[in-house]
This record gives sequence, C-alpha cells and structure tokens, in this order.
Amino acid sequence: DGDIREGDRYLYVLDDGTERPDPASRSQPEGVHGPSQVIDPRKFSWSDGTWKGRPLAEYLLYELHVGTFTAAGTFEAVIPLLDYLLELGITAVELMPVAQFPGERNWGYDGVYPFAPQNSYGGPWGLRELVNECHRRGLAVVLDVVYNHLGPEGNYLHGFGPYFTDRYRTPWGEAVNFDGPSSDEVRRYFVENALYWVCEYHVDALRLDAVHGIFDFSARHFLAELAAEVHRYASRLGRQVYVIAESDLNDVRLVDPPERGGCGLDGQWNDDFHHVLHTLLTGEKDGYYLDFGETGQMVKALTERFVYSGDYSRYRRRRHGNSAVGRPARRFVVFAQNHDQVGNRMFGERLSELVSFESLKLAACAVLLSPYVPLLFMGEEYGEQTPFLYFVSHGDPDLVAAVREGRKQEFRAFISRGEPPDPGAAATFLHSKIDQEQRWSGSHAVLFQFYKTLIAFRKTVPALSVADDDDLRVSTREDEKLVIMERWRGRSRVACLFNYDERDLVARLPDGGTWRLLLDSAASAWHGPGVSPPEQAEGGAAIRMHGRSCAVYLVEEG
Repeated sequence: DGDIREGDRYLYVLDDGTERPDPASRSQPEGVHGPSQVIDPRKFSWSDGTWKGRPLAEYLLYELHVGTFTAAGTFEAVIPLLDYLLELGITAVELMPVAQFPGERNWGYDGVYPFAPQNSYGGPWGLRELVNECHRRGLAVVLDVVYNHLGPEGNYLHGFGPYFTDRYRTPWGEAVNFDGPSSDEVRRYFVENALYWVCEYHVDALRLDAVHGIFDFSARHFLAELAAEVHRYASRLGRQVYVIAESDLNDVRLVDPPERGGCGLDGQWNDDFHHVLHTLLTGEKDGYYLDFGETGQMVKALTERFVYSGDYSRYRRRRHGNSAVGRPARRFVVFAQNHDQVGNRMFGERLSELVSFESLKLAACAVLLSPYVPLLFMGEEYGEQTPFLYFVSHGDPDLVAAVREGRKQEFRAFISRGEPPDPGAAATFLHSKIDQEQRWSGSHAVLFQFYKTLIAFRKTVPALSVADDDDLRVSTREDEKLVIMERWRGRSRVACLFNYDERDLVARLPDGGTWRLLLDSAASAWHGPGVSPPEQAEGGAAIRMHGRSCAVYLVEEG
C-alpha cells in the first residue's frame, strides 16, 4: 500500500479475529502489547563506512546493562561514557539483551520481540546512534541475543506458527522448535534476526545466551547454520563479525570447525576459569563452586581451557565436558565477574563486597594477564559496590507474584540470611544503578589506575599482547596456592607470579636472563602493604611475595 509511511502503527489480524503485533516488529513504541511501528532504516545516516571491525584476539570486552549503566538508563546516555571506556582501554562494548521486554526494568532475557530494540532505552534510533558512536571511536559492539526461549509476557508467537515445542523444556519456559515439524521456518526466523542486527545495526559480534538451552537433534545443528550464515554475510559486507556462545556444557564442538564436526562458532565463555578463580579468592563451596578451589585447576584452566574435560563433577554427580586442548586461546572469553555470576546471588553482591582489596587486584591480574579474551563487568574496574540485583517490571500482577515466589524458592537454603530483594520493586532496579564517579576517589581511583595499567601492559608488552598460548608455561605449588605463569613472544618474556594464599610466600623466577619488575600488586603505590619484591633479579632467584598478590617480571633477551 503506497499510503504506508515511516512511523505508522499497525497490527496483524489472525484467522480468529485476534489482533496481534508483528512477530518481526522493528519497533514497539507502546510496549509489548501495543501496535508495531513501521521503521525505515534508510532514515539513519551512518558515518562508519570505513569501519571493518577488529580481530577477536584484540577484543577487551566491557559488559554493560543499558538500564543501570547510567542514571537515565538509555542508549543515548551511554554515549558520553564511551570516552571513559577508551581511557580504560576497552576495545569492545557488550550490551546485555535489548530486544523489547515488558515494562522498563528487566535484565533483557525476558524479551519477546527479537527485532525491536527496547522502547524505554531509546528504540531503534537510539541503538543505531550508540553503535555509530562506538565505531567512530574504534570500539566494536557485541550484542547479547536470546534464542533459547522468549519471555512470558507479550509472547504472541504461538498465534503465528509452531515456534515452540513441548518435547524439551528450558529452565526459563518453553523450548524453541528447532528440530520438529515446521522447524525450517522457525530456524530461519532466528537466523534472519542475527543477520538483521549485523545489517541494520552494524553490530560486530553476537553473544548467544545459554546455548545449552537450544535443543536440536537434527543432522545440522541450528548453531552451525547460524554461524555459517553470519560468516557468509559478513564476508559479503567485507567486515569481521563473530558469533560467541555462552554455554555450561564445556563442549569444544561449539568452536570446532564444521569439518571437524563442530558448529564453527568464533568463541565461547569459559565459566570454569571464573569458578576456580572465584573459589580461590572467596573459599565459597555452595552449588557448582563445590567442584572448584585448587590452584592445580587454575593451571589447567590456563593451559587446557576447561577444568572439567571429561572429569567427574561432584556437583553434577557425573562426568562433565570434553577436552579443548589445542584450540586457540582467542576462542575463549574469561572473567572474574559478569551479570550472571553477580546477579544470580541472592543479594547481587559484587566481588568487591566479598573479598579484600588485595584480592580484587589479584583477580584483575588473573583475567587481564591470561592468554584469553578478557571481559569486565560494568563497574568492576573501580570496585563498584552497589549490587546488581534481579529485577523485572511485568504488567501482570500474578506473573510478578510468581517471579517473586520463584526467587524465594531459589534461595530457600539461605533463608537465615533473609529474603531476596523484591524483583518487581522499582527500588531493586534503582539500587542496581552504578556510579562511575566513584573512580575519582580513594581505593576506587587506585583500582581504576591498576586496571588501566594491566590493560596497557596487555596492549604493549609483546608477550602479553596476543590472545594466544602457543608460548605458555604454567606451574603450581598446590600446598602454597602459588601459580607461576610464563609467557613469551619473540624476545619478550614475562613471568607472572600469583599468590592465592593469605600468607607471604617465596616464589622462584624462571631460569635465564635478568628479570625486571613490571608490576607488584602489593606495592604501596597500589595501596598495598608495601612488602615489595626486588626491582631486578636474575633467573632462578627467590622472590618473596605478599599474601594475595601478583608480581609481573619482564626479560627481553638479546
């Protein structure tokens, strides 16, 4: 119809007379129950024509939640803080899901319109402006997408076809029909969504949420199809675009190429690295942390990717995972904190609330000196202390009550600590907003400078400047919780000494050359106790280290 114009609103009328929004709606200005809006993407003038992306090995990810990253909670409000992220040394901004969800407060995993950027964040034009400004500054953009389920409120896909199946069940609701009758069209719907973000919003990578909730027993897995389509389209555009999975399966087939029977994804999150680091720092043994807490496991995480690669898991009461030995380190993303590991705690405590300042610096060293692609969670870089809580703003009171009760049941074993904050209360959401201005004062300012320094080392010291472990050696003294990691590239060699023990310990530098101290986390300049190792030492020298500290030495041969 020639009368249809940009901005017009519309609904589909189903066979039974029911009116529903478009399941591929580009915009939902009145929320999940309102009409869809016609969007003409040609209206936006992109200025990133020369942007081709950057290699995944150069990614230094910063995960943020648009609603709590700023006081305004919009795409537009993020833009003035991009220079701050550049100052820190970030190279890629990762947005938690922005697909339209009910109300104005949500983590984003209850989205029900996969093609429509959240209206309260600024909708289609706000997201385009944010991506354009990121690219103008040389920042890649990663978008978190959810293909394992849709949220419970405003999910009208049932009326349009067999999008869901009762053959499987996810922890979050009905599973998507990726392998049953009429699944070809369902698969195409989600493939087209991935291509849409790449084409119309110029995103550089997609982070696929919880792919262990995507059930597909067909001959060609949906993830393999998705990755191939994205890579083919990116090649046609002349851009570098990546597909990164979140998975708790420890299954290397996700990143193995199709010719080796894999899905051909570009990367995956490595939860095992987080879990062993967290338990070494906190001593926690609840839930899946039961399986972790040994420095030998950190050695395995650094050298073999997964701690559990076919080993028996006490938490799962079965063997878990397969081996990722030989797979490039750049295919694995590691972190000390992320939205799940913080927000899925009853009170949303960040690491800054659980461990000492010395341990925070040690955690930063473990992540940023590793051979993997590092990820920071918003506020981590200066020790943000406000929690990241679970919050929703569903319009259905019964659904809000069910979420509230579900949250209580999830933490019933911790009832002695009180009840979890009400997910439906606006105060819960507001209490999760962070304040970057903290970085200017006290220990927050010191920690921010510490992160900046580590990131600078990662970019400028040849032995640390690539996400690679071809030249890597790691050892441990389990009884003393000491890990020694040696990395080299060409004539540049570094020795990273990690003391996870509370006690002062003596470590030995690797043999060969004269080693120069690059960084000591216990130095008084970093608000440490000031018991510093020598500024220079010969190979094999004994180095006394303060408890919960990291020392980095460099030797340049020749």
